[in-house]
Amino acid sequence: MKDGVFHLVAGTAIVIALSTSSAIAQKKYDTGATDTEIKIGQTVPFSGPASAYATIGKAQAAYIKMVNEQGGVNGRKINFIQYDDAYSPPKAVEQVRKLVESDEVLLTFQLIGTPSNAAVQKYLNQKKVPQLFAATGASKFTDPKNFPWTIGFNPNYQTEGRIYARYILTNYPNAKIGILYQNDDLGRDYVTGLKAGLGDRAASMIVAETSYEVSDPTIDSQIVQLKTVGAIWCSTPRRQNSPRRQSRRLPISPGNRCISSTSTRPRWVR
Repeated sequence: MKDGVFHLVAGTAIVIALSTSSAIAQKKYDTGATDTEIKIGQTVPFSGPASAYATIGKAQAAYIKMVNEQGGVNGRKINFIQYDDAYSPPKAVEQVRKLVESDEVLLTFQLIGTPSNAAVQKYLNQKKVPQLFAATGASKFTDPKNFPWTIGFNPNYQTEGRIYARYILTNYPNAKIGILYQNDDLGRDYVTGLKAGLGDRAASMIVAETSYEVSDPTIDSQIVQLKTVGAIWCSTPRRQNSPRRQSRRLPISPGNRCISSTSTRPRWVR
């Protein structure tokens, strides 16, 4: 009887040990990666106020499709899962949780937009899911001490603001500056950089400053506030042309300029 019990226990132990060894052998990679596939997740504003950014996600999806057609990465195909977050933080949270908890992606890649990235940064770091190349230049995404799983991608917005300041000081040292910025981390970082770049001259050169919400249907009232100053400064693609259109109905001289984070160079407002 004792021998029978011994053999039963021993046999059970061997089965458990073999099962454990098998599980360990199979668990060679983190969740979202196998010998044949890598799952990568992304949210994109395919709709909403910043839908101009959707072209980024579409281009990336096309490139990854090409990579897969050419054999993938070291034999692994990339399963690139994209969801629309409409540039809405609550929607971004919902979609990223779906990517992590339902789709079980290995990492998120190029989540687009400062508001969306800010909404999920803490969650992804708690889950230890890489927030790889977050598509934003806000300074809060370069904080490896507190958010080691987040890696930013865009040039720092404060640095970009300093570049604008240097351009203005060099080419328009006597300019009157009106700032129109997006009321979030993106816009505020630009303003911080611009003021730092202007230095002691910021107080005298900046004669007006106003903000807008992404959800605002128009920015006509803000443009009216800036109509007597020497430059209009915008932050996002959707808003980029709106100040130029509005300026045609206002008594602004042709010498005024629209400096935008989405322009390759400052443009004349005509």
